[in-house]
Amino acid sequence: MKNTYLEIAGLFFKMGLTAFGGPAAHIAMMEDEVVEKRKWMTREHFLDLVGATNLIPGPNSTEMTMHCGHERGGFWGLIIAGVSFLVPATILTGLLAWAYVEYGELPEVAPFVVGVKPIVLALIAGAVFKLGKKALKNWELGILGAMVILASLFGLNEIVALLLGGLLGALYFSIKNRTGQMRKLVLPLIPMTGGSVVAKLGTAGIFWSFLKVGAILYGSGYVLFAYLDAELVSAGWLTRTELMDAIAVGQFTPGPVLSTATFIGYQLGGLTGAMAATIGIFLPSFCFVMLLNPLVGRMRKSKVLGYFLDSVNIAAVAIMLAVLVSMTQESITDWKSLLIALLGFFFTFGPKKLSAVWLVILGGVMGYVLYLI
Repeated sequence: MKNTYLEIAGLFFKMGLTAFGGPAAHIAMMEDEVVEKRKWMTREHFLDLVGATNLIPGPNSTEMTMHCGHERGGFWGLIIAGVSFLVPATILTGLLAWAYVEYGELPEVAPFVVGVKPIVLALIAGAVFKLGKKALKNWELGILGAMVILASLFGLNEIVALLLGGLLGALYFSIKNRTGQMRKLVLPLIPMTGGSVVAKLGTAGIFWSFLKVGAILYGSGYVLFAYLDAELVSAGWLTRTELMDAIAVGQFTPGPVLSTATFIGYQLGGLTGAMAATIGIFLPSFCFVMLLNPLVGRMRKSKVLGYFLDSVNIAAVAIMLAVLVSMTQESITDWKSLLIALLGFFFTFGPKKLSAVWLVILGGVMGYVLYLI
């Protein structure tokens, strides 16, 4: 078992160093590592976990690392995978926070990001293709997926789209196969109490403030921006410029964008503040995954909940595709980014395939080289 834990720690620490591009890209890298290479689980079960994870608060890709760790090493595998994935991002973000506080500015990383973003498109496309083949079990699910894509592109909230897709699919297939009435699905909703609890700003206040955010956070780093703006900027503990710089750090460092919490925690309370913020924002995810993981297999055994899970799965793939469309519009801005993207697609779908880690490194290097031209 010791070797298993070391395997889990090594894999997710490596991914934590190279996981750029947001949850869709992180999940694509995970699918390549744990399904394709190591065969820890079937693609269908991986897809079930992706669909279920999208329904709970917190950073989806980080929660997926915990699920994968649990599949390989049980409870301690879950803990080790999650921590190993988070450590590189939080340490790097902490160092950047120290430099920011000391020197008042962020280092220049634009060339690297310019190169990585187009590569991420290929990673997401590869995952959409592989997971989509498994999720698309019939033509009805294809129509449902198309509806979710359109709804997402027209601005419908991702979680709402997932839930509506899941409920609509479960209702349709239950009626079609006459398996009984649709059951209600009750999701835990933890309300955010009014007012800021950082009135006495200290380590405990920082921890509680970020714990609240981690317990209810759905969506991207921009949603995180809105929560922290209300929690910290409105209370006068942080300027909006400082918050925007913190979000930027979360975007261009590897791992989850929620590592922004480490940066802000350091600004508010030094090293202990950084630790309190980091633990606070990620602790709910560990708890949610511990509760959710045993339920996924039971959901698959139930006909009605199985229909719901199938529908959520195709909706999750559809949202990944919608994200890919939006990211393509943002990332392909000139011939340099187009060239990097084409190389990424060649090494993802062509005869000579590269792993996600090497693709990210290739993109970063090319970004720097082309930036100098």
